[in-house]
Amino acid sequence: MIGVWSPSTLLHDPSAEIWIGLRTPGTEVAERVRRIRAAVPATWAEAAEAPWDVLTSVHSEGLLRHLRDVYAEWVAAGYPQDRVVPYVFPTAAMLGGLPGRSPAAVHGRAGLYAYDTMTLVGPGTWEAALTAAGAAWTAARLVSRDLTYALCRPPGHHATRDGYGGSCYLNNAAVAATTLRAEGYAKVAVVDVDAHHGNGTQAIFWDRDDVFYGSVHVDPGAGWFPHYVGFADETGGGTTLNVPIAPESGDGVWLSAVARLCEAVAAFGAEALVVSLGVDAAADDPESPLRVTRDGYLSTGRLLGGLGLPTVAVQEGGYHLETLGPLVAATLRGIQPPS
Repeated sequence: MIGVWSPSTLLHDPSAEIWIGLRTPGTEVAERVRRIRAAVPATWAEAAEAPWDVLTSVHSEGLLRHLRDVYAEWVAAGYPQDRVVPYVFPTAAMLGGLPGRSPAAVHGRAGLYAYDTMTLVGPGTWEAALTAAGAAWTAARLVSRDLTYALCRPPGHHATRDGYGGSCYLNNAAVAATTLRAEGYAKVAVVDVDAHHGNGTQAIFWDRDDVFYGSVHVDPGAGWFPHYVGFADETGGGTTLNVPIAPESGDGVWLSAVARLCEAVAAFGAEALVVSLGVDAAADDPESPLRVTRDGYLSTGRLLGGLGLPTVAVQEGGYHLETLGPLVAATLRGIQPPS
């Protein structure tokens, strides 16, 4: 198996999250990459930088330029916080139908593309996010008959065309799927097995008939991020399938949902597959209430591998450092068992 990564993904240091008004330690830390690399047997290739036109096929230029420039502008303005922390957001409720403007002050502009207070921007955030997108782009160009793995950090599936949040800045899975389409695969499926719904990926491909998006995740109706979307009745143009499951669900419920997603991928007629590979549905993970075991992740991989499609696995969540690497390795082993 070819794995794609870059040491630049280690540069992002969120330092903290601002959650319900509290400054709490960040869980999306650089050590995640080290743990995964140590556990995953792969021939590692260096990520190339994704071309700007690839990035703009997924994200708006405004978002890209904001992420590139906002930290330097924040530092130049001399704010006491060591990370970019938004405090006001140009929501529909705020604007009330009025035409919004780009704020003159960077502390106002900080929330222009952000949609939560958890996802802070620091000195290495843009470089790491750009490299993560490049890893997904590189892996998609390298895939042939079997599997490539993009060790992306920060993760991406919560990033929309015009926004970032949920510890995600650029949507790596969407970059991979768009690249596979450009490589000649007429229909591409994205299957998201992160514990949380990939609202960004769903939104980016919502009206597309050439990209299927399917997700199994903890039910947002039970109080879990992203709260506002990720429900079963969201079908887009008929190429979206969400399978929310209840908190405390374990392997049986989880694997039934994955099997349902695989059936939908086959019915869609996908020619290639992107797996948004989060392992934060594991019992020990601090970020979700699901109870998927290591055997459950191995079986998840086998179900996905059973589709027999060229597959790009893109790293998303997974935050329990002691078990993170083995869980990722088990899933990848299931997708592509030893020959």
